[in-house]
Amino acid sequence: QVQLVESGGGLVQAGDSLRLSCAASGRTFNNNPMGWFRQAPGKEREFVAAITWDAGSTFYVDSVEGRFTISRDNAKDTLYLQMNSLKPEDTAVYYCAASGRRYLIKYDDPSEYDYWGQGTQVTVSS
Repeated sequence: QVQLVESGGGLVQAGDSLRLSCAASGRTFNNNPMGWFRQAPGKEREFVAAITWDAGSTFYVDSVEGRFTISRDNAKDTLYLQMNSLKPEDTAVYYCAASGRRYLIKYDDPSEYDYWGQGTQVTVSS
């Protein structure tokens, strides 16, 4: 059974940092793009960041550019999201996602991803 399991969420204050992890099991995604999405209460799921299979390229939504960094450790089958200078508007459930394809047309489109984690809550207080 293929699983993506996120961890690292929590309650922090504005300006703090968190690092999310996403561990894959059941198959490897070393040759597949992966990404992070988030969903705040009452809002649609939103793209946060994505990384190509070889980590050669990364993509970010404008609102996190310069504050968040996506990375991957293919030896550990793990995806990361380093979040710095957190803001209350970053509060959401964060989801890890992986595609079954090697290359994507739109890395910010959730329909391009085939596997999803259960999500981890990030709450940023002001």
